[in-house]
Amino acid sequence: MSFTLNKCIMTITEHKILSHEEIEHKIRRIAYQIYETFVDEEEIVIAGIVATGLTFAEKISTVLKEISDLNIILCEVTVDKVTPTNPVKTSLPESAYENKAIVLIDDVLNSGATLIYGVKHFLNVPVKKLKTAVLVDRNHKRYPIKADFKGISLSTSLQEHVSVEFGEDENTAFLL
Repeated sequence: MSFTLNKCIMTITEHKILSHEEIEHKIRRIAYQIYETFVDEEEIVIAGIVATGLTFAEKISTVLKEISDLNIILCEVTVDKVTPTNPVKTSLPESAYENKAIVLIDDVLNSGATLIYGVKHFLNVPVKKLKTAVLVDRNHKRYPIKADFKGISLSTSLQEHVSVEFGEDENTAFLL
């Protein structure tokens, strides 16, 4: 049993694509890029796609509050990842982000379905500016969507999967 467990740990470790320190650096860098893009705004909506995208958005929001005087409004976005054409839900009413600057955030950009349907939702009302951010861009898009801010671009096979794990003390990204 110990040998099998060690072998599994070695396999996962061999495919680690981002360490805790690298993810923390990318969060800070993306926060600075967002601030530079929205420096003329008084407030911005940081919209994180549930679940890991929301955690990523919360971490970016924390850094933005440290480095800027922007009023940061955090918005939880629920997109059905199996059937993204289902209605998107947000923790804020549409009036809360009308004529506002928005950054839609997810952890991994795979096919682009989740991100594009999330963007579509925000375009139901007039917005001032809308940008997207991801930690990992896999370059397998089926939709015409791009990440304006990204931590890493990674060319993978369609059989591979990227897993991002945010913990209390450790953040990691794996290629499985």
